[in-house]
Amino acid sequence: MSQIAAGSAAIRGGGASPLRWWVLVLAAIAVSSSYYESDVIGPIADLLHRQRGFGQSQLGMLNGVISIPNVALALLNGILIDRFGPARVALWSAAIGVLGAALTALGSPYPLMVLGRFIFGISEGAIFIALVAALAQWFSRSGIALATALYLSLARVGSYAVDTSTAWAHPLYERGWQAPLWLGTAVTVAGFAAAALFYRLDRRQRPGARSDDRRARERVDWAGVLRFDRSYWYILGLHVLYAAVFFPFRTTYAIEYFQHVKGLTLQQAGLANSWVFFAAIFATPFFGLLADRIGHRALMLVFGALLLPVTFIVLGLTNLNLWVSTVMMGISFSLVPAVIWPATTLIVEPRRLGTALGLITLIQALGMAASNLAAGWIADMTGAGADNPGGYAGMLWFFFLLSLTALASALLLWRRERSPEGHGLEVAVG
Repeated sequence: MSQIAAGSAAIRGGGASPLRWWVLVLAAIAVSSSYYESDVIGPIADLLHRQRGFGQSQLGMLNGVISIPNVALALLNGILIDRFGPARVALWSAAIGVLGAALTALGSPYPLMVLGRFIFGISEGAIFIALVAALAQWFSRSGIALATALYLSLARVGSYAVDTSTAWAHPLYERGWQAPLWLGTAVTVAGFAAAALFYRLDRRQRPGARSDDRRARERVDWAGVLRFDRSYWYILGLHVLYAAVFFPFRTTYAIEYFQHVKGLTLQQAGLANSWVFFAAIFATPFFGLLADRIGHRALMLVFGALLLPVTFIVLGLTNLNLWVSTVMMGISFSLVPAVIWPATTLIVEPRRLGTALGLITLIQALGMAASNLAAGWIADMTGAGADNPGGYAGMLWFFFLLSLTALASALLLWRRERSPEGHGLEVAVG
């Protein structure tokens, strides 16, 4: 397998550096702060209703507007990462995030608040992929899956922290809607400090940083921007299709479905849904370590993707306890992200990794939006609701069929990676 040899030769020079774990900590702090600010509107939604008279559409705008830059700028962000280096782009993104958070916290008039969220969206869309690309420069092929899995797990701590901030920062919420937003701004400042330390460490201590700086001054080859091999396109398809099933169902429709079809209360439905995300914080690093130790990354992705259609079969066609489907989807959500992001860094050559991740982010955002709209349209057409639980069947069939296409992408990737044209994803290097 010539590609395996090439991949082994491309092991990042910083992989053996003892500083790589400090780099991981700084990256996790930076991205976790971004996750915190991203979800900061949810806990103060009721305060904004009562104290400022915001309607549902205004709240929806505050959450929805941060996705717009991600669609418009994702590919450009990737090209900038390849051009100027991931650590530098992460620093720029963190600074933009502080500005957006501060304008959101000022909060009046309402258009200023929307502008702040839009500016923050520019940061959120770039910092995640910039730090993934940066970790790929610091960790070797034998450790990148565990590093990325830990990065993803720690990032979700930001979302958990903002959801629980109503308890640990209760005095701030008693002061009204604005104080929690200034807390969010302080969190983004901490993220910026971590990104600045990351950039300083990367510039001074990472082996190969000087040669990367020289390469960054080279002109972008626009004609070859999207020239990737088939393994990349297969894994891109899995990225997009998996996200288009998992996130729309779990974040938009699952709680309502559990209430109307399974007869759960709002609290029970929320608990069942939350365990998928909570368990992923702890299980994701396990699957990352497993991928590093045993290889078989594409096969692991096949198994993770297979759990999705099986989950919808269990939900729609059986009366099994709801926790059966929750456990299956939790395993899937822990396994697939733990493997797919580091596998992507192994498939794509380092100098083009930013562009590759940016393209994935762009199409993934479009796919999730389209899936959300399609599922909602189907539910409306079939009259799904508390008075018509059977109306949800059409939506479940939609997610089932979409998850089968995700599985097909995983199978195609596994088939190619077992061939001489593979990149060594199935080889254990730990």
